[in-house]
Amino acid sequence: MVVRRVVRGGVALLAGVVLLLGGCAGGGAGRDAPPSPAASRSDGAALPVVRVADLPPEARRTLELIERGGPFPYARDGAVFSNFERRLPRRPGGYYREYTVPTPGERDRGARRIVTGRGGETYYTDDHYESFREVAGP
Repeated sequence: MVVRRVVRGGVALLAGVVLLLGGCAGGGAGRDAPPSPAASRSDGAALPVVRVADLPPEARRTLELIERGGPFPYARDGAVFSNFERRLPRRPGGYYREYTVPTPGERDRGARRIVTGRGGETYYTDDHYESFREVAGP
């Protein structure tokens, strides 16, 4: 009985050390830390970058609507994006918002989205969250 308690206590201590070291290995930055200028996916790989000028015209119009605060053409625009796919940097719940980028010829919302973060970062996906590019500059 005493041996089981010691083993359980040792396992709990080991798990705590692993969690602590895991946080330190990430540079000590917490989940609420502001995003770095070069965003990376949750697995640490850098996201590709796309300039605003290289986005489709519909995406540039969506960015203008976001900057103005709307009005948005789709009811889901501005909804929380939960990052379930873990393709964007991990952030606390409610950090990201998503906006529809209309696709010519589509009868529904299509696959294209702009996702923004509270820290001012912006991402574009044209394949319904399978991949993202960080939107930068003009």
